[in-house]
Amino acid sequence: MRCPHCSAMNDKVLESRQNSSGSSIRRRRECNICGYRFTSYERIEDKPLMVIKRDGRREPFDLNKIGRGIRSCTEKLKIGENEIDLLLQNIEEAILLKVGSKREIASSDIGDETLKQLKEVDLVAYVRFAAVYKAFNDLGQFIAEIQKLGNELA
Repeated sequence: MRCPHCSAMNDKVLESRQNSSGSSIRRRRECNICGYRFTSYERIEDKPLMVIKRDGRREPFDLNKIGRGIRSCTEKLKIGENEIDLLLQNIEEAILLKVGSKREIASSDIGDETLKQLKEVDLVAYVRFAAVYKAFNDLGQFIAEIQKLGNELA
């Protein structure tokens, strides 16, 4: 580590401490040339989770985007903000487990997981989300999805 005082590259570590979340290490150092003491930080460099869109584009994963979709489909239903937050947390955990070390996921996998989680919370919200996610464009698709849902529940 370069000394900020004399620019020498010769130092020793006096003390290392991990922060409470375990995401960084603080090191107290002393330059062996001039004796100047300074602090350095070590952090894990996380690669962002990337979403592969239907058209092949890639964009960073944004849980807020899923949240907006869920809030839209649960509007005027008896689903509280705490339940939505828990739903989003479950979706994010499932996605991170599925991705593993790849750091890429198809947008369809995110939509499927969201549908799966919504089905357990509220069936009306599930159908509303499915209508947008699966791009229903006629009444027959709505009816087919509701019949499929009815068959699964029977």
